[in-house]
Amino acid sequence: QVQLVESGGGLVQPGGSLRLSCGASGIIFSLYGMAWYRQAPGKQRELVASITSDSMTNYVDSAKGRFTISRDNAKNTVYLQMNSLKPEDTAVYYCNTRYYNVAYWGKGTLVTVSP
Repeated sequence: QVQLVESGGGLVQPGGSLRLSCGASGIIFSLYGMAWYRQAPGKQRELVASITSDSMTNYVDSAKGRFTISRDNAKNTVYLQMNSLKPEDTAVYYCNTRYYNVAYWGKGTLVTVSP
């Protein structure tokens, strides 16, 4: 049974930083790509960043230069370091992977960027 558990969200002022973590279980973590999505109120869920099994990364344009996705295969964990946060980054952030062509999601962690 694949499980993804996010942590690290919270309230931060504009310009601040947060690091999100996602712990995975039920898969051979090192073999699978991972991704972070976000969903803001009233908007569709969007891909923020992804990382392949061999650590190739990809980012949505709004995250380039500010966010960094990384993985620690020894800890079965993927991270999202978010710097220079803006109010428009406010959203629930979800961890995602595809395992045997099935998408799995965590329950999400709320990031609020506000003065």
